[in-house]
Amino acid sequence: MVRVREMTEADIEAVSGIRVTGWQTAYAGVVPQPYLDAMTVEDDARRRRTWFTPSRGQTLDLVAVDDRAVAVGWASLGPYREEAGAAGESYGELYALYVRPDRIGTGVGRLLLQEVHRHAAARRFDSLLLWVLTDNPRTRRFYETAGYTADGAVQSDLYDEVELTEVRYRRAL
Repeated sequence: MVRVREMTEADIEAVSGIRVTGWQTAYAGVVPQPYLDAMTVEDDARRRRTWFTPSRGQTLDLVAVDDRAVAVGWASLGPYREEAGAAGESYGELYALYVRPDRIGTGVGRLLLQEVHRHAAARRFDSLLLWVLTDNPRTRRFYETAGYTADGAVQSDLYDEVELTEVRYRRAL
């Protein structure tokens, strides 16, 4: 049995572990390996602690925990960080959603995403947007199955001087 609750400061180490192992698993062969190898739970947790308390209110972090209260997934959402389209509409953004690699395919991601949608609707967002690496077909299928569609927007980021492209997905709430 997995349940979703709001993240607390006590979850930071576990969430950092989920994020780092999630990156190292999902992006192997896509993001340069030296970049992935340099990621550590300790560094991620240190950065996460600096913004965790100040971000309260704008950003909502959710944690999926199993029946032993072990964190098995994490999602983060809040207002969209850029201009998204029609004036007068309110856009939320799913900043991140990661599931422990050994729990992928067990429904944890779907449960987290359902809770993200519930919280986004409660915040009165009209649509939820997110970014996915173009070369990440498994994740793209996950969001497409959940009703998201690519809206044509793309952006690129550098990882160890390798440019990787992301595509934006959108779902009305």
